[in-house]
Amino acid sequence: MAPTCIFLAAKVEESGMISNTRLIQSCQNIVKSKFSYALKDFPYRMPQILECEFYLLEMMDCCLITFNPYRSVTQYVSDIGQEETLLSLAWRIVNDTYRSDTCLLYPPYLIALAALHMACVVNQKDCKQWFAELSVDMEKVLQVTQEMLLFYKLWKSYDETKEIRGILAKAPKPRLSKMAKAPGRSDSPASRTSFTSHT
Repeated sequence: MAPTCIFLAAKVEESGMISNTRLIQSCQNIVKSKFSYALKDFPYRMPQILECEFYLLEMMDCCLITFNPYRSVTQYVSDIGQEETLLSLAWRIVNDTYRSDTCLLYPPYLIALAALHMACVVNQKDCKQWFAELSVDMEKVLQVTQEMLLFYKLWKSYDETKEIRGILAKAPKPRLSKMAKAPGRSDSPASRTSFTSHT
């Protein structure tokens, strides 16, 4: 799914088409350098990524406009007037929300406010008056903050090398299917690959 998201994002952002070879090579390099303890090789090729792109578009209802907390957190920090002390930490906290399901559960403005709230607490900045003037339910902001604190607690004890093997074992794997060669059909391995899961 990750290479498919990158491939689709490159199209949406009009940054130019990513070379298929370069995308697969980058994925192989990442697997070898970061996940060699769990995978020997990146098993997917462009036919699987292109097929996955259709599934991704279907799940998103072909709506490729996404909203994220970065613009909101920049505006909020600017409104408080403490960019140099709060922005970098709040930005890093927003980055961390993408490692959890927080971004799927809460709207971007609440995540931005929670990140800013946490940055204020860490930097010991008194912004109670600013938060009090907002017409936002602070219970929800504190709920997002609590989610992030639980995530950080879990992150301290999480051992990726132990957990990732089980996660990757559940992921569907490509399987070469033996298809009869049709007239005009390429007999390359890529054309014979189907995207099915081992059950």
